[in-house]
Amino acid sequence: MLSKKLADEISGQITKEAYSAYLYMSMASYFEVETLPGFAHWMRVQAQEESCHAMIFFNYMADQGQRVTFGAIDAPPFEFSSPLDVFKKTLAHEKIVTKSIYHLAEIAVGEKDFATQKFLDWLISEQVEEEKNASTLIGKLDRIKNSSEGLFMIDAELAARMFVLPAPLTTVP
Repeated sequence: MLSKKLADEISGQITKEAYSAYLYMSMASYFEVETLPGFAHWMRVQAQEESCHAMIFFNYMADQGQRVTFGAIDAPPFEFSSPLDVFKKTLAHEKIVTKSIYHLAEIAVGEKDFATQKFLDWLISEQVEEEKNASTLIGKLDRIKNSSEGLFMIDAELAARMFVLPAPLTTVP
């Protein structure tokens, strides 16, 4: 059974994951208006992934016999200056999420909650991937500078991203 402190912190993480989904939907909307459907698609998939992360935490709380206390979800920003700006903000946001998950892990270690430590391992690895993806796209966007051709090539690449149900949810009926 989770301690009250850890249950409260995980509930807070669910709210953060829901905010992440909102943020990526806002970014998808920006890309739609900018007529970059591949970028918009990538962000939609990202929003779905973040919603799944919230569900992973929710399911863990349920498995531990804990009730989730839901927090308010702030409105995300909706103004961005460029695709590069969007992905710089994406990376900054993912670093905040990583720090938050590390905080959960620190609590679990301090409480010798081995089940929660094991549970968080996958999410920690997932954050490495999230930051890498954003960093890679920043690098590509930075290299093309203001090249329309380069931007449309990246847009086509991002349109191919597929949504894959995260590993911890693949066994959920």
